[in-house]
Amino acid sequence: MIPDVSIIVVTWNGRHHLDLCLDSVAAQRGVSAETILVDNASTDGTVEYVRARFPWVRIVPLTVNQGFAGGNNAGVREARGRFVAFLNNDTAADPGWLRALLDAVDDASGFVLTTSRIVYMHDPDVIDSAGDGLLRWGGAFKRHHGMPARVALDSTEVFGICGAACLLPKAVFEELGGFDEDFFASHEDVDLSYRARLLGYRCRYVAGALVRHHGSATIGTLSRFAVFHGQRNLEWNYFKNTPASLLVRTLPGHLVYTMVAAVHFARHGVAGSFLRAKVAALAGVPRMWRKRRHVQRGRKVGAGAIAPHLESRWLAAKLREKHFDAGLAERAR
Repeated sequence: MIPDVSIIVVTWNGRHHLDLCLDSVAAQRGVSAETILVDNASTDGTVEYVRARFPWVRIVPLTVNQGFAGGNNAGVREARGRFVAFLNNDTAADPGWLRALLDAVDDASGFVLTTSRIVYMHDPDVIDSAGDGLLRWGGAFKRHHGMPARVALDSTEVFGICGAACLLPKAVFEELGGFDEDFFASHEDVDLSYRARLLGYRCRYVAGALVRHHGSATIGTLSRFAVFHGQRNLEWNYFKNTPASLLVRTLPGHLVYTMVAAVHFARHGVAGSFLRAKVAALAGVPRMWRKRRHVQRGRKVGAGAIAPHLESRWLAAKLREKHFDAGLAERAR
């Protein structure tokens, strides 16, 4: 049988998370689905363990770590479903999760991307993400991050998907060219969502699609890896996707935002990673320029369709998010 949905889980040395994640996938109700596990060259025996413990899971073993972006792209190439759903390996989805995401798709109104209500594994009364938002000055944020779960009980349109738990038609994913593998990890979901919006597609946050999430179990919250990839990819997403007129109007604010971010990361002892990220972003400009030309030539909407979905209250949004993440990092030590 051809499944309705192909669920793709990417893992790298995350065997200890997979029992909970894959058991929750097996418990999904009301949808025919296949599960594809992409192993990013793990050294913890993941492939052998899953073959023995979960024989119904299709495994795509990679010989090198291709990151979140490359790993998910490899999974989609093996997918047979009309829709693809992405699920982090450190999650547990409620039994109605997949059905809720699928029911929220509405081709007629352009809602082809759907994203989940993600709460913390250790405290399900706290939101990790209620979809992704994008700041007017170029930074991305997770909606309602660190706030009580009760504030996210209404489904609504959002800027984009959170890649930890989301769904879209396979044909749309392929039309977009998949995740940008230059990003490796971090902001690849924001980039995909931005490119989808430029083609006229929309994204719906689905409050009934509930997922519990450890949160940054692989890359950490303030690790050097997370800071480097997040701050480099932020620049690439901003430069590659923002329509020219909007880029000109927002560039001064973007520079201010970057300076504030520099102070924040210096206070937390990762200024070196921040600076290396910005140097790497500049080094990648020629490559991103070629991609920008492709994106902007193919877009179907202009700045006027994008600007209303950008959050202007950047300072309040980022201060709340960064304060919460710093607390998580401190408790993890």
